Amino acid sequence: MSIDDIESYENSRELELFREYRDVVGLFNYVVETERRFYLCNSVDIQARPAGGDVFFELSLTDAWVWDIYRPSRFVKSVRVVTFKDVNVEELSKPEYELP
Repeated sequence: MSIDDIESYENSRELELFREYRDVVGLFNYVVETERRFYLCNSVDIQARPAGGDVFFELSLTDAWVWDIYRPSRFVKSVRVVTFKDVNVEELSKPEYELP
């Protein structure tokens, strides 16, 4: 297997993942971004925890979808994430009406 084959495979998986994201994003209320992953979820709880002179964040997500091309199943009931980096959470806006 050549490097071009591997890059082609990864590019096709990334495109499949983007298409899946586009199809499912309307099912979720929040977008959560950490330094390692990107999540869609319906509820998120963030707790800042002191650790010596630093702070880490503990996130609890429910009804989540994980942006990861290597996961066999991206839908998970609950996720617990621990990170020392900043966390970005955005509430998704829902259209007031749906187009037919």
